[in-house]
Amino acid sequence: MKDIWAYPPGSGHQGVGQEPMTGFTVEATDGVIGQVDRHVDQPGRQHLVVDTGVWVFGKSVLIPAGAVTRIDREAGTVTVGHSKDQVKEAPQFTTDSETTDPAYLNEVGAYYAALDSGSEL
Repeated sequence: MKDIWAYPPGSGHQGVGQEPMTGFTVEATDGVIGQVDRHVDQPGRQHLVVDTGVWVFGKSVLIPAGAVTRIDREAGTVTVGHSKDQVKEAPQFTTDSETTDPAYLNEVGAYYAALDSGSEL
């Protein structure tokens, strides 16, 4: 079972301490989601907070590192292995304090793990 809070091998993640991905464009399987607002590289809790702009009414979404399939530093893009609708349906992200809330992180992790396993929530 893959760790939803860690970048998968071959994704292009170069390890803790690499240059931040702030400002990178985030692409779903069917189009652009937004831009990386914050990038947390803490082992066991790696994730991106993505500003969706007007796409989801100016909201941000939290995307676990395990959902990332490719990081292209030259192009400034991060690709996730899910559709825009799947990302939009993830548990709502409202405040930065949620990035340290175990209940919220468990909910997000379970949502993305179910997508990866092909299960419906």
